[in-house]
Amino acid sequence: MTALKAGNLDQLGGDVTLPRYNRDDVSVGILHFGVGGFHRAHQAMYLDALMNEGKAMDFGICGVGVMPGDRRMQEVLKAQDGLYTLVQKHPDGRWEAQVIGSIVDYLYAPDDPEAVIERLANEATRIVSLTVTEGGYNFHHVTGEFNFDNPEVRHDLDASATPKTFFGLIVEALARRREKGLAPFTIMSCDNIQGNGDVAKESFVAFARRRDPALGDWIEREVRFPNSMVDRITPVTTDDDRAEIKKRFDIEDGWPVVCEPFTQWVLEDHFNQGRPAYEEVGVQVVDDVMPYELMKLRLLNASHQALTYFGYLDGYRYAHEVCQDALYADFLLNYMVEEGSPTLSPVPGVDLDDYRRTLIERFANPEIRDTLARLCAESSDRIPKWLLPVIREQLERNGEIKRSAAVVASWARYAEGVDEQGEPIEIVDRMKDELHTIARRNRDNPLAFIENREVFGDLVDNERFVEAYTRALSRLHQQGARATVEAVR
Repeated sequence: MTALKAGNLDQLGGDVTLPRYNRDDVSVGILHFGVGGFHRAHQAMYLDALMNEGKAMDFGICGVGVMPGDRRMQEVLKAQDGLYTLVQKHPDGRWEAQVIGSIVDYLYAPDDPEAVIERLANEATRIVSLTVTEGGYNFHHVTGEFNFDNPEVRHDLDASATPKTFFGLIVEALARRREKGLAPFTIMSCDNIQGNGDVAKESFVAFARRRDPALGDWIEREVRFPNSMVDRITPVTTDDDRAEIKKRFDIEDGWPVVCEPFTQWVLEDHFNQGRPAYEEVGVQVVDDVMPYELMKLRLLNASHQALTYFGYLDGYRYAHEVCQDALYADFLLNYMVEEGSPTLSPVPGVDLDDYRRTLIERFANPEIRDTLARLCAESSDRIPKWLLPVIREQLERNGEIKRSAAVVASWARYAEGVDEQGEPIEIVDRMKDELHTIARRNRDNPLAFIENREVFGDLVDNERFVEAYTRALSRLHQQGARATVEAVR
């Protein structure tokens, strides 16, 4: 067994792709907050591809951790000289392994916040990238405003405090660059949220203005926040994955990454300190990301919601199981064609027929083993952003909504907390107690769930939606998930 580290690369077998560049020639130009599976399967992979062509050698990545759980990532990457194994799982059972070398340093902020701030303030740092999840941007889930009541945010706004949050660390570094007359770095969000660059800008400007209004104005005026759309299914690495990687490739890796073969990154060309030539390794660098974002949110993300509750109620536990069932595959494709796609703007360079078919194939990949429990989580955040806009737009244009309404009904039925086999459902959602309490009234009051205006707004006032929703919910209670899908597919 070969331990993964720089000195052992020449011992790895020929079935593993290795970095073709000298990592000693790589210097840090990007600091990334939130080094997890997705970042390592996506942005770091694209940089590694560029470096293999002898390019972007001054855009090496220094990872930064701020959360307690990031300690382990620091330990693993330090032991492995920043290297890790990325494995693409193909539907036919073939695994394709490569060692990624673009992460050349890692700092754990709680150990030495000043070291992080100084690295950020260094002129060599030209991009600060983020995968901190939607919740990391600290917006109140009801008002949509930056949450200044967050205890750690309050701590970081104390002028005498040592920063704990990525807001505090990054804004302090920008303040130092401003004082020195240095240009700011670009802040590049890679989180799976609509208008991620705009969201990041609002968050950082709000935080900075509360600290110093002039600094906030400078950040709003001078710092670039490109929007992007990112896509690659990257399940959590399991012990079985580690064991299989050892077996197949003879690699001892403390934290490998597994992913699907498909990958997409659409990035707005909005940088003020230069950027890697991402377009040379397959990134779509565009002027406007919005059409691509809507395509992903309303086809991929909404389709995940369309399959997950019905599938779980029917006894399935993995996405590929649902999508290998012809009934559900037809339902998903018809949702995308008849309801999701009509709400999209033109998407330059994308064949929507091919994109939709590819989505079904991706979801059906048995090697990924994406759990329905993961896709069912945090529905109160996901459904309002991904599916309800489709319903509203279709209602406005008098378009079809029967499948979308049925998906909402399947969520309401799922929130009751018991599947069709009588097995309990563990609901993971910030509103789980409230949603479960309401859902238990579904049979007595079919409108109970959608009367929650915090989630559904005024949809309960729309007669056409209410009719489609209640019909689907009644059928779910009386005949089950399969019969409901059969009726609307």
